[in-house]
Amino acid sequence: MKFKKLNKIAAYLIYLVIAKHLPVSYSKVSFASKKIRYFCVKGFIDRIGKNVNIERGASFPPSIKIGDNSGIGVNCSLYGPVIIGKNVMMAPEVNIFTKNHKFDRIDIPMCEQGNTDDYPVIIEDDVWIGSRVTILPGITIHKGAIVASCSVVTKDVEAFSIVAGNPAKQVKSRLDDE
Repeated sequence: MKFKKLNKIAAYLIYLVIAKHLPVSYSKVSFASKKIRYFCVKGFIDRIGKNVNIERGASFPPSIKIGDNSGIGVNCSLYGPVIIGKNVMMAPEVNIFTKNHKFDRIDIPMCEQGNTDDYPVIIEDDVWIGSRVTILPGITIHKGAIVASCSVVTKDVEAFSIVAGNPAKQVKSRLDDE
């Protein structure tokens, strides 16, 4: 048991110190960075599928789960437990939060009230998340949805819908194209 925990810690440290900073996977001089990052991440996160692409600069805790053929984009930051389904595309600089600051008391400063519990974010299969999207705690993005760049997702996203804006609102349904 101790050996397994030490291996997880070692894999996490190797990721943070070396693999996280290797070139992007599509670079002409990537030095197999996609495979190296995958190998390191496989050693410390809760679950990782096949053919997963973790890009340069991605930050996340060991509590994430990611399905087959999915990716975490360049400089993405995932805070807390996040479940990512299969075939999920995540563009650069996406931020996913699973907790917030408490602010319910007015007799003490907000910075002294601590944080809420974690509310996991769930991203179902076949989702495309655009660049610089922010996803707030407890959100589910359902199957086949598209989240436009720079959107702030404050409510669950319906299956096969396209959302955009701050706050993100449905602008179209992919089912309308059929």
